[in-house]
Amino acid sequence: MDVAVRRTRTLSRPGFLRVALASCAALFLVITSGAFVRLTGSGLGCDNWPRCGSTPFPEQGYHAFVEFGNRMVALVGLAITFVTWLAARRVDGLPRFARLAALAVFFGVAAQIPLGGITIALGLNPLAVMAHFLLALTVFGLALVPLLEAWRLVAGSAPAFEPRWFRQFAVWAGIPTCAALVVTGAVATASGPHPGSSKAVKRLGIPITDTVYVHVRVAAAFGIGVLIVGWFLWRARRSYPGLFRVWGVLLAIVIAQAIVGEVQYRTALPWWLVLVHVALAASIWVVTISVAYLLWRPAAPLARQ
Repeated sequence: MDVAVRRTRTLSRPGFLRVALASCAALFLVITSGAFVRLTGSGLGCDNWPRCGSTPFPEQGYHAFVEFGNRMVALVGLAITFVTWLAARRVDGLPRFARLAALAVFFGVAAQIPLGGITIALGLNPLAVMAHFLLALTVFGLALVPLLEAWRLVAGSAPAFEPRWFRQFAVWAGIPTCAALVVTGAVATASGPHPGSSKAVKRLGIPITDTVYVHVRVAAAFGIGVLIVGWFLWRARRSYPGLFRVWGVLLAIVIAQAIVGEVQYRTALPWWLVLVHVALAASIWVVTISVAYLLWRPAAPLARQ
């Protein structure tokens, strides 16, 4: 009887892997839909938060529907992250820190809701908008922990990449540099021509040429770091061919981002290209964290057994 009850309360590892993947996909959609709201000037499309004007739902207007749609996407993301946390509690073998990460992701997404209201109440103050975006990226990165641990449970684990100092370099140098890349990019956007609404919205007051100057140099430092990591992984490609392929994905995204960044700057920042830039930035962030994490806790398919 106890065994039967336990089975009904236990979720299969492949099942949890799918749930964790759905959670990450939902969070990526939240980030891109939020960027779409801002870049289409719909950030103040629904005033009187949490209502949309005088009603709970938008009655008319393109910007109102765009802003309300983002709220619905955020609610779906909240629901999926909650389900992921509940599911994490029912998976045998999942580390406790992965369960705690799933819980932290849910709370982080929940915190986005009042923060969004505060951002609207402040008239899309650029600092509030930046906080909204950076929290979304932080939560997205944290959601990788249960996903990657679920993959290790399903596929098996491999020994950590050696040497240890290289793993530490990837974490303590790679992730902070990537974070600086994202933050300086957000500052550049907050200084650019996309305030988030067609109304008069306060900007940072820093010339975009100055913010882009800093951002490009941080990007160069990050690119050098990516090449250094790639050199070590190339040397170990026979032992860890999968890790080298994951790094190759990161390199491809970084190159694509550099091209998009250059084109968008030279074409006066068209909103749709900035949206692509944001999506690629989120991808760089999440793949960078994945590379650093998998150096410490790789799944079996990444190594040659």
